[in-house]
Amino acid sequence: MASQTKPHLLAHPVSSYVQKVKIALREKGIEFTTEVPSDISSTNDGPLHESNLRVEVPVLLHGDTTIFDSTIILEYLEDVWPEPALLPKGPAERAKARMIEDVCDTSYEAVNWGLGEIRTFGRADDSPDLKAQLEAKAEQQTSAIQAWLEQQLVGPWFNGEHFGWADICAAPMVNRSFTYGLAPKEGSKLKGWHERLSARQAVKSTFDEYENGLKAFRDPRAKEAYLSGMRKREYRDHRLEWMVKSGAVSIVEKGIKNNNIRFTWP
Repeated sequence: MASQTKPHLLAHPVSSYVQKVKIALREKGIEFTTEVPSDISSTNDGPLHESNLRVEVPVLLHGDTTIFDSTIILEYLEDVWPEPALLPKGPAERAKARMIEDVCDTSYEAVNWGLGEIRTFGRADDSPDLKAQLEAKAEQQTSAIQAWLEQQLVGPWFNGEHFGWADICAAPMVNRSFTYGLAPKEGSKLKGWHERLSARQAVKSTFDEYENGLKAFRDPRAKEAYLSGMRKREYRDHRLEWMVKSGAVSIVEKGIKNNNIRFTWP
């Protein structure tokens, strides 16, 4: 049976999309193995290039099945391992969980990713005014998204008494805001949610791996590898949109000129 085969995950622990899948696997009690593919963020051929045209993590390898895109992976896990269920039963509640996922995967992730470009990879270090402008926009937008998420909390979790899909999808995004000093306000419902969330073993293990992965990104050699073009950061649609709307077209142009960014295939 497919459910008896141990899944293998092509992943990087810092990726919010990877964290989402790891939490789901652990919440369902599914044993799995992970691998940081040798060709991640590079132009070299390898397992990631072979697995999907977008050359993105996460990728789930399960028997003869290969699946990319974190949302589709979560749907697959729910189909193959239906218990415990992550999606609520009611159509309206399921739609709510999916809306929260969509906001987190696009709007929230774009802001977090933009902050990473600025603070970790120094894309605006040569323009202090632009850096300040982008950080101010990111702070304002993070606050707005967190306020919206707070409105969605109707109990301890996003769908009431039961931890599930929406909590898993929001977890890496909100947690990354802590990394950038943009945590939810003390005493807020969202801050309380994050505290409950972080106490769950599936989440704690995943967040610990994220923190360890950050150490590698903070190594000056990692920054140099990306800025030199040895590795390339992917400007996916929503990330590129954030850079353009936030006034950072010059950063995109510089990345193209220096050949140290890439776009979603083709």
